[in-house]
Amino acid sequence: MNPRFVRLFAGVTAGVAAVVVLSACGTGSSDSDTPQIVASTNVWGSVASAVAGPDAQVSSIISDPAADPHSFETSATDTAKISDADLVVFNGGHYDEFIEKAISGKDKRTVEAFEQRTDKSDENEHVWYDISTVAAVADRIAAQLGQVDAAHADAYTERAVAFKNQLIGVSTITGTIAAQTPNAPVAQSEPLAHYLLTAATAQDKTPREFQEAIEQETDPAPAAVAATRDLITGKQVKALIYNTQTEDKITQDLRTVAQAAGIAVVEVTETLPAGMDYIQWQTANAKALAAALR
Repeated sequence: MNPRFVRLFAGVTAGVAAVVVLSACGTGSSDSDTPQIVASTNVWGSVASAVAGPDAQVSSIISDPAADPHSFETSATDTAKISDADLVVFNGGHYDEFIEKAISGKDKRTVEAFEQRTDKSDENEHVWYDISTVAAVADRIAAQLGQVDAAHADAYTERAVAFKNQLIGVSTITGTIAAQTPNAPVAQSEPLAHYLLTAATAQDKTPREFQEAIEQETDPAPAAVAATRDLITGKQVKALIYNTQTEDKITQDLRTVAQAAGIAVVEVTETLPAGMDYIQWQTANAKALAAALR
């Protein structure tokens, strides 16, 4: 295992019970004594739910795979939920700016995931793919809930530890990839799985101009498209990491080219697939990457 994760999880006790599978998006409660948590997306809602357990209620503003957090506009109901929340958990890094707008000027208790990342020099905002950041977010949620609800502070801390214990399983998979297929070349339709690839030491060969254009929903320059296609047709990469939630004609064509060339396609998303919690989702992502790079 990467030594960074050994240090990160060194405090996890061996006697932690297996984590109970928790809903990624809880329903609101009429009990005003129950802490209310609002998460920007169901990804962070799932992390919050793992820590909250039965002692707090979690709701997520975005759970629809078709919704784009970059351009999402809150409804009056969403704004009211955020205003009434005891704790707001969001991604930050200009990813879900609708939350930042909703809490602007308000004295809200928050956990911003982007600010919890280990490497402050890495500006990629898709930090839910960074296991060390997610572990830090779980700890931060537990600490914040403990201040709101002191009676259950120990329970929040215990569930955060149990959740981090499960995260070790994901890091073990990426550590094995790094050991067995170090520096494997890959391409991405956009830099969504950046931290997953970093943990696996996979090398993203995609031209930055191509990724930036796709991420900004603009057309890449013809030269960038041609260079990216050449990576695939020339079999210079072992896998195409493909965001299924931002498909357009250009990325769909790239996927078709990859399939025709026999290049493995690893599907990734920005929100939780139906019926999965965070641990299940990231475990599946890491396993899919491992299979593609064998």
